[in-house]
Amino acid sequence: MSLTGRPRRGIRVVIGRATDRADTRSSQVIGTVDALRYPQMSHLAYRGGMSGTIPPQVVPRPATWRPGDVAPWAGLRPGARHGIDLALVRSALAAHGQAGAVPESMEHDPLPDHPPLAGGFIQPPRGVDSAVLVVLFEEAGEARLVFTRRSSSLRSHRGQVSFPGGRLDPGEDPPGAALREAFEEVALDPALVTVEGWTHPVVTVTMGSVIMPIVASVGSRPHLVASPAEVDRVFDVSLRDLADPAAFHEERWTITGETTAPPLDDYKVWFFEVEGELIWGATARILYELLSVVLAPGG
Repeated sequence: MSLTGRPRRGIRVVIGRATDRADTRSSQVIGTVDALRYPQMSHLAYRGGMSGTIPPQVVPRPATWRPGDVAPWAGLRPGARHGIDLALVRSALAAHGQAGAVPESMEHDPLPDHPPLAGGFIQPPRGVDSAVLVVLFEEAGEARLVFTRRSSSLRSHRGQVSFPGGRLDPGEDPPGAALREAFEEVALDPALVTVEGWTHPVVTVTMGSVIMPIVASVGSRPHLVASPAEVDRVFDVSLRDLADPAAFHEERWTITGETTAPPLDDYKVWFFEVEGELIWGATARILYELLSVVLAPGG
């Protein structure tokens, strides 16, 4: 039974330290989880009245984790979270100085003290080495974001929800890399894409990658085909649904490792639960900033 009294299906969750190996022997594998016996894990899959199950992921939650704050947009009137169209996204990016091309300084020295970067990562700072395409389209007056779920056969971040993207090739800039990777992963034609702006780079905890998010749009719902070697699922979610406070929760972690100097205490980890999927990690940090920009008062 659920905590609300409604029956629900069990979930399979893998928790422990993330690893680049093709197996998960360093992680603890939980089979079917009873939500009443394991409430600390059940909310990963069933916060906000979701039905169904979330595919297994490695979530390296430390034993000392604790709940964090509500979404900064939680206090908005429900109507303010509806009708988030592409025009609103464009005006918000422009109002925050994040429309158009990525500033050159951002590509080469991207780690000032900015919240999504979680100061303390990557000593000394280095340039962007990866890029993702945060691609939007509009349908029924609502902007929608395209996501992928990474293949469960990949060596790193397998099964995680992400934006299309990957490493920069030699001589490649972030927009070029993001467009190329989107074509390789989901067959998105670069000729259909308009680059709208950017959000600040984020750093992955386990790999130490510096990711430049490129915000872009297409004129209508794109026809996408997942590359089976890299992607298990392609799906899209409206900004309206992502901005639902019930879809979001924050946790506070203490993080130690090769990519942190010194160890990070009270590190904010954000989760979104939509479309039967769990979005967290670098993708959630990119999404958090985008929603904060779009829904900011006067933005």
